[in-house]
Amino acid sequence: MSKRYTILSSLLALASIPCTTLAQSAGSHSLEEIVVTANFRKTTLLETVGSVSVIGAGTISERAAQHLEDILNAVPNVTWASGASRSRFVQIRGIGDLEQFYDPKYYPSVGMRLDNLELGDSVNAGMLFDVAQVEVLRGPQGTRYGASGHAGMINIISNAPTEAFTGELSAGAGNHDSYNAGLVLSGALHDTLRGRLAVQQNNSDGYIENEHLDDNTNDFDELTSRGRLQWTPSESALYELGLLYFDANNGYDTWSIENDRSTWSDQPGKDSQKTKAVTTSGSWQLADTLTLEADVNYIDMELHQSYDADWVSAEFCQLFTCSGGHETAQEIFDRDRYRLVAEIRLLGGENSLSAGNGQYVVGLYANDGSENLNYRYPSVWYGDSTSNSDYDTSRYAIYGEYEYALSSDLTLVAGARLERFEADYRDSSGFSSDNSDELWNAKLSARYDLDDSTMVYVTVARSAKPGGVNTTATANRPFMSPVFQAFTEGRLSFDDESLLNTEIGIKTEQFDQRLFLRAAVFYTDRSNAQLESWMWDDAAGLWIGYLDSTSDANNYGLEVESSFALNDYITLFANVGLLHAEVDTIEAFDLDQFDFVTRENRDQAKSPDYQYNLGARVALDDEWSGHFEVEGRGKSYYGYYHDGKLDSYDLLNASIHWQRSNIGVSVWGRNLTDKDFAVHGLYFGNDPRDDFGAYQNEVFVQLGEPRTYGIEFTYAF
Repeated sequence: MSKRYTILSSLLALASIPCTTLAQSAGSHSLEEIVVTANFRKTTLLETVGSVSVIGAGTISERAAQHLEDILNAVPNVTWASGASRSRFVQIRGIGDLEQFYDPKYYPSVGMRLDNLELGDSVNAGMLFDVAQVEVLRGPQGTRYGASGHAGMINIISNAPTEAFTGELSAGAGNHDSYNAGLVLSGALHDTLRGRLAVQQNNSDGYIENEHLDDNTNDFDELTSRGRLQWTPSESALYELGLLYFDANNGYDTWSIENDRSTWSDQPGKDSQKTKAVTTSGSWQLADTLTLEADVNYIDMELHQSYDADWVSAEFCQLFTCSGGHETAQEIFDRDRYRLVAEIRLLGGENSLSAGNGQYVVGLYANDGSENLNYRYPSVWYGDSTSNSDYDTSRYAIYGEYEYALSSDLTLVAGARLERFEADYRDSSGFSSDNSDELWNAKLSARYDLDDSTMVYVTVARSAKPGGVNTTATANRPFMSPVFQAFTEGRLSFDDESLLNTEIGIKTEQFDQRLFLRAAVFYTDRSNAQLESWMWDDAAGLWIGYLDSTSDANNYGLEVESSFALNDYITLFANVGLLHAEVDTIEAFDLDQFDFVTRENRDQAKSPDYQYNLGARVALDDEWSGHFEVEGRGKSYYGYYHDGKLDSYDLLNASIHWQRSNIGVSVWGRNLTDKDFAVHGLYFGNDPRDDFGAYQNEVFVQLGEPRTYGIEFTYAF
């Protein structure tokens, strides 16, 4: 608790530096204006209602970020759980998915988009090569994105095609035998046609050593290819075509009996993804104040995930006495997904707001998706188990938003969205289910401009995500022990969840744009909170995962982001999130008591009570610059079936950059103190050694990256 207040005090001290100091340093070095693109209309960050973080290309470069997970720690009240080779599962303000095994995920609480393409929960494809900025919108985005933005949205914007011909070659290398190479080409292909191509290969041995195979088995092998075409046949029309090909063949061997970075698995897993997508969009200026926009995108994904279920090898059981001998089980998931999304919207009203006029948006949305899962569990002890399932979904929505200026200083916004959700599930065990939901989303907000550089806002927003069927629990119910059958009686399905979020914020630029301060307080009421939980039926030998929606929950907290140009050479920044996320009442199977227990006022999983990111950027001269930062977070539970917590941690990052003309060199390092920290956790019995108390319950963690460092080169032409 004391660390939380120390961090907050440091931030407030930074934000309240004496005015004389700020005025004396007010020179030509002002902060760059930031534009947010994720809403219906582009707005500057200062004008945007809501708690929004924008991570620009400069931050991506200084952190040598290859993937979304390399920058999320810099964003207040945003966490992620790994459970894969990359951070597939994102939480905003304590709300989000934690992992995926058998059950389909329906729609994740936190959505992700790349240039108008809905990636959904395929976050492995969130690579940051040739990306202009990443926008993180906290709080429900139901009017704009429906169930896809239930708790928030992450919007990745790649660099657009340019008029003049430009290109860039990049290459990098680092420890753990890491290397990358990329090429960007951009320019005019015709008087009215511009194009851009970006290709990068990223490789690393990772930081896990498999003792049995004497090899690195948690490696990265990722190819990212993006193409964009923009065609402007007239001043009133713009068309765009985007292509994405992402091919990852990563290892997945992260779980260690010793909770370190050495594994003994004889069948190390894989986490591969092959994604092909196409996006098309058009914009037509129908009149001076009337614009029609349309988007159609299609994505096809092949996902494979597997792991060694017992984590050990026959050699391990020769070194130690393993209870029951050596098991050879694997768990293998092969998913084929596709999604077709179409949207059309009409934007009207005045081009700019002034007292007495307004702007409006009305639109239609359709989303059709399908997932086929082939599941295998080959095992010596339990025999070979296989199953197949098909899951089809569709969403249709109509929405509208109206923004009206009551005066030159006060603007009101009202929006609503009605969605129809339908799902059809069937599997090889003969189980089938049809599910449908009517979901409604709405928001009301007011923005008041105190002056040209300061605004305050208040917003109330509601969002909803669909319910569904706990397919694993339902399929296994006939084989459960009687007490587990009784418990699951009311939990074979889960209800739709709704959020009601109230938020008050302030945004200001001061001292000739040298100081940028944003702060927001929020309270979120979750009804039928969809909470992931597990139970172990020992008599039946079954792990049973399910979503429990029998409880309500509440989340409230504070987010502060600030940046201050101290002088022409030094810029300070501080980002802090405080969070309290609590479940009213949840009944869970406690693995220590080996009984069902009721937990009241329990902190939600993956909801640390504080996060921070503090640092400085230094421009030594026209060629040399650098940055250093410290970031961290508090403890958090990682489940409801036990009381284990992920420990708090603090990380140190730094980089040095040299730029002359069109050549750039960067030396970077992350986690420079080599801190061991966990990004996911499990609690169960999986250690087979008799001398250690075979299969007694204990905490197992998936560790984040250790000290990593490297050098990056760029050549622009």
